[in-house]
Amino acid sequence: MPLRTIHQIVSYFIASVWLINGLYCKVLNGVPRHEHIVAEILGKEYARTLTLLIGISEILLTVWILTRIKTRLNAIIQILIVSTMTTLEFILVPELLLWGRLNAFFAFVFVCLVYYNEFHLKTNIQQT
Repeated sequence: MPLRTIHQIVSYFIASVWLINGLYCKVLNGVPRHEHIVAEILGKEYARTLTLLIGISEILLTVWILTRIKTRLNAIIQILIVSTMTTLEFILVPELLLWGRLNAFFAFVFVCLVYYNEFHLKTNIQQT
């Protein structure tokens, strides 16, 4: 399979992760645990509103990924968001995470995938 195709498939997968988490889990409240995490970290009073804003931001990140505009900046921002979010959750609310502190492992794998897709696959495509 050509590297360009692999890069595109991985990009669509990454975008789908953000879309599912933003739209289904947060905006549509398909996974109420996300709002509980927000409530514990940022406060209960505005938890729903903040969860909606986070979900909308994730949807916008999905759109940004799909537009392929400034992809390196996009990848860096994704890595920073996931790393920050995971660190906060790991320290403050591990009991609310689907796999507890093991969530950090899955976040690390996702961050590595984002990094590899942008800084290795895409770079190799551009060099050929």
